[in-house]
Amino acid sequence: MLLLGIDVGTSSIKVSVVDAATQRTVASAQYPETEREIISLQAGWAEQSPERWWQDVKEAIKKVNSFGFYNQGDIGAIGISYQMHGLVLLDKEGAVLRNSIIWCDSRAIPYGEKAFHAIGEKESLRSLLNSPGNFTAAKLAWVKENEPEIFERIHKVMLPGDFIAQRLTGEITTTPSALSEGIFWDFKEDKLSEDVMEHFGFSKAIIPSVQNVFSDHGHLSAAVAEELSLKAGIPVTYKAGDQPNNALSLNVLQPGEVAATAGTSGVIYGVSDQLTYDNESRVNSFAHVNHNEVDTRIGVLLCINGTGILNKWVRNITGGTLSYPQMNELASSIKPGSDGLVMLPFGNGAERILNNRMIGATINNIDFNLHTAAHIYHAAQEGIAFAFRYGLDIMRENGMQPQVIRAGKANMFLSNVFANAFVNATGVPVELYECDGSVGAALGAGIGISYFANAAEAFTSRELLSVINPSQPELYNELYQQWKDVLKAQLV
Repeated sequence: MLLLGIDVGTSSIKVSVVDAATQRTVASAQYPETEREIISLQAGWAEQSPERWWQDVKEAIKKVNSFGFYNQGDIGAIGISYQMHGLVLLDKEGAVLRNSIIWCDSRAIPYGEKAFHAIGEKESLRSLLNSPGNFTAAKLAWVKENEPEIFERIHKVMLPGDFIAQRLTGEITTTPSALSEGIFWDFKEDKLSEDVMEHFGFSKAIIPSVQNVFSDHGHLSAAVAEELSLKAGIPVTYKAGDQPNNALSLNVLQPGEVAATAGTSGVIYGVSDQLTYDNESRVNSFAHVNHNEVDTRIGVLLCINGTGILNKWVRNITGGTLSYPQMNELASSIKPGSDGLVMLPFGNGAERILNNRMIGATINNIDFNLHTAAHIYHAAQEGIAFAFRYGLDIMRENGMQPQVIRAGKANMFLSNVFANAFVNATGVPVELYECDGSVGAALGAGIGISYFANAAEAFTSRELLSVINPSQPELYNELYQQWKDVLKAQLV
């Protein structure tokens, strides 16, 4: 059997076809080749078109099919990974009502803060495990107040993965994991939160049918199957946000296991068997893919919005002609500390680890006679690594004490400068694996269709590529303290 995985990223769509028997990738494709832009109509706003996602998904599937590496009739299940926290609104005819307000949009913060106080801070944390912040429910509240004509036409509210599944199958479902990342889920009662729905004045009718992550979320419609040269009726059997899916892809499923990723945003994601939360919601807790009534599995998520997007920005601002490997090579020519140049990577919306503040990215201590583009590349990657350390210290305050962190050898972990700074700043070894969101989604579909007996069985062929151990922890701790002093000055 073959499994099709779809990863709906912020920058592009990636799809992979995986042989379930060997767990090996048969073919992969990305569309578009260049990065999709984020629509920012005002400072702090971030939107993308759901219909653009859907068109890109179709183009990516057509592209991977065109390679001719497999029999399309052998695809037996579809899995979906998606950018978390986005708000997608459909009317009764299935039309998209507005652009999606995506994960790094900050406009809903006041609505989330008001709900946090109205519901009660202690009750919110005990039941929701988070402040409503600027997550999906608060974004919907912004629409209700500022675009009432759109709000009145809403038939269903969805996360991005729910939308792609709807376009594939015509059916609309969601999951406890998706609702928890939107701050709609009551963990104490194990159901849709009455407090959130009543506070914001939302009708329960706009919430899709709730099913397990690994379950039947609909079957590929005949019309879509014909357009994509696939067989009709293929089930969609897995949907998860990109970070829970990344953890699944790295076989991070049990309490104490920790994953990291450094793409457009940066994340450390640990699994707990307790309904854990941070008193200030600087890190957030959501239902992991294997959370259920019997086994509590909470994904504790540290997010830094400005990660790969900072790397992209410095590339563009210095001419945009270098590839990322070329940038990494230049960065490697600079010694740790970047000769005093310090960068803060907080220029992509409100940062949760900074209590939802938008302080902007900064470059400090520039010396016109000393610093070069290579220094900027190095300082940017160090600054991102130090932001990870800052967030990990918050996770440590809340009982998460990783002994090792698993990550895919991709994105910023391809840079020796970043990987070395990350390991030495955090003091935690990193295991690097081949890891791809679309491959994880495909194997998730195999779990959902019960091809694999359990989630762990789906990743028995996972290969450890390398281990990076701390080698200069004292030096990087000193550099981190200098970086932290610059951050403290910005936070005053």
